[in-house]
Parts: sequence; C-alpha cells; structure tokens
Amino acid sequence: AAIARLMADPAVFPGTMQMPYANEELNRMRLAESLAPGKPDLLLVAERGDELVGFCGMNPAGPSPRRRHAMVIGMSVRGDVQGQGIGTALMQALCDYADRWIGLLRLELSVYVDNERAIALYRRFGFEIEGCARGYVLRDGEYIDALLMARIHPAAPTIAPLAPAP
Repeated sequence: AAIARLMADPAVFPGTMQMPYANEELNRMRLAESLAPGKPDLLLVAERGDELVGFCGMNPAGPSPRRRHAMVIGMSVRGDVQGQGIGTALMQALCDYADRWIGLLRLELSVYVDNERAIALYRRFGFEIEGCARGYVLRDGEYIDALLMARIHPAAPTIAPLAPAP
C-alpha cells in the first residue's frame, strides 16, 4: 500500500512509466514477482520512522544470458523529501550491491530529459548519457524524450592469474 501511495505522489508519478491511479494490488503482484525465489532482482526502500519515503529496484536488462552482466535500475523519492539525501542513499546502496556483491559490469536507466535533479544524481554516481530516445513516453498528453544512461563498473572484478606450479 505504501509503494502504491508513493507511486501516486504528484511529484513522483510524472517521472515514472506508471499509469495514473496507482493500484495497490498491481503493485503487490509486481513485488511478489520480483521477489520470487531465484530472481536476481533487488528491491530497496527508504524509511523515515515508519513512513516509506523512497523505493528503488534493480532488474535484469533482459532475458538473454548474453546480457546478464547488465541490470536496469529505477528509483522514486516522495516529493516532500526530495533533495534531502534519500536518492543518494538509495543509489549508493544499489551501486555497492552491483559492484561489490554481484559484480555487474553495467547499470542502465532511462530518465526524462526534464528531470534535472535525477540526472545530476546519476552523474554523481558515474552514469553517462549514451543516447536520447525521442518521444519515449506519453506523459499528460505530450510525448517526452528520455536520456539513456549507463554506468560501467569503476573497477570491474578480475581473477588473478594462476600461480605457477612449483
């Protein structure tokens, strides 16, 4: 219920791909699917006291095993607490998990060109613009462009060479 309320926030909803009138049951089904055993998805929440103030997720970039080195992220922070470090904390946790625990090479995202605060946050974490998708989404009767951004692992894991035999 808290996630449905967050996604319906007028300061959050326009920056997402969600349809209007957030549906609690639909959100519950999406969460259950993402959290099914064997799924590589990661879902994180940010709370202040007992209130949900932010939510983010990391999902496979696609079904092909050739893309298992990449995941797509999404994030939402409640409008009344934006600019207070919640997005930074969520992004830090996502990058830490990706870099130190599952060894991803790429983190990918799309962000609407008018979401300057989010673009600045992503740049601080090493995301670079790789392209612009024209007319990416219909928002409130207008087609909006989106930037396609990605972050390459800053020090991708390697394996040391085999020690010479004695």
